[in-house]
Amino acid sequence: MERFLERGMFASRWLMAPFYIGLALSLMLLLVKFVQELIHLAPRIMDMKESDAILGILTLIDMSLAGNLLLIVIFSGYENFVSKIHVDNHEDKPAWMGKVDFSGLKLKLIASIVAISGIQLLKQFMNVSNVPKEELMWLVIVHLTFVLSGVMLALMDLITVKAHKMGGRD
Repeated sequence: MERFLERGMFASRWLMAPFYIGLALSLMLLLVKFVQELIHLAPRIMDMKESDAILGILTLIDMSLAGNLLLIVIFSGYENFVSKIHVDNHEDKPAWMGKVDFSGLKLKLIASIVAISGIQLLKQFMNVSNVPKEELMWLVIVHLTFVLSGVMLALMDLITVKAHKMGGRD
């Protein structure tokens, strides 16, 4: 009975596969929005103020970072919780693929969130005269919260690694 239960629980990891398929589909949706923004920006670029052009480009960067974040979650999540991705030694295989554990995934995730938050904050600073001060204050608070969370996660991981080394569980 125990073996049957354990095999069933182990097989349940495949219930996560549709989540990763859904994230891959959301990457395609993000691509649609990226192209839409690019098509909207390109014809107007010659008539735009420099600050508006930078804001448009920052929006594109923001979307590309969100896409990178999706890929990290899809690849790492699938490999950590479902199954290994067998692409052998494909020349385009990212160097980190198959090597990012849950701890590394958390750090990459928070680093991406901090970068996205930083770009959102920069976009508001580019238009600071039109942004209510209270909104700007909250954006800074949220960004600093993300930064502090990232530092705390990294510190917790460092403490865990040192504790494992001291305990001989290397």
